[in-house]
Amino acid sequence: MQIKEVKAKSILSTSQVSDYALNPYVGCQHACVYCYAKFMKRFTGHKEEWGAFVDVKVNAPELLAREVKKKKVGRVWISGVCDPYQPLERKYRLTRTCLDILVRNDWPVTVQTKSPLVLRDIEILRRASDVEVGFTITTADERMRKIFEPGAPPIEKRVAALKALRAEGIKTFAMIAPLLPGAEGLPALLKDSAGQVLVDRLNYHYADAVYKKYGMQWAVKDSFFREKGEELRKAFVKNGIPCQVLY
Repeated sequence: MQIKEVKAKSILSTSQVSDYALNPYVGCQHACVYCYAKFMKRFTGHKEEWGAFVDVKVNAPELLAREVKKKKVGRVWISGVCDPYQPLERKYRLTRTCLDILVRNDWPVTVQTKSPLVLRDIEILRRASDVEVGFTITTADERMRKIFEPGAPPIEKRVAALKALRAEGIKTFAMIAPLLPGAEGLPALLKDSAGQVLVDRLNYHYADAVYKKYGMQWAVKDSFFREKGEELRKAFVKNGIPCQVLY
């Protein structure tokens, strides 16, 4: 794993998902084989495989403290092209410090992660006037998780963290994206933890070789996403959880 400390020029970027995106890191130790953020290598010049490098924006809090004073207030998505609570965050605490700056300045925040490390910052989340925390959980099958998300935390730990956040009164959501084989078990798993569920399909071809290797080409077909998406939507709604299929 190549870890490099870098100085960024800015930290809040415009986003199609939210008003702003904040990425304290470039690259991700979770090494998810389907990750759409692999496109970042075109801009960073990294030759390493995705998941084999992380650039640490050590001046992210300093930049953010200045930018929140200058920019128009808007919702900040943490993060768009990395997991803000990947293992390195335990050492660098950049996400924690940036989250605290946003909350103290009363900016709305959406946190999206796969890591229970977010629970470390629960006292900051409690102070926020407008915050939501989402966990990306793509399957209920731990075997699938190990194939597609080799460096990410186990599914049960994500579900437990989501449940703990909801118990604290923090708004929660689950992001089933991309929808992987074995997702049909998620409505039961997420029954008491997710306030809302969003489902999206695989939209990139980075993982094609993995699907082929394991004989799962059927799981990239339009019919799979159409049928499973509707099946999940109905199951979540039956459990009283709003569910939106994004395709």
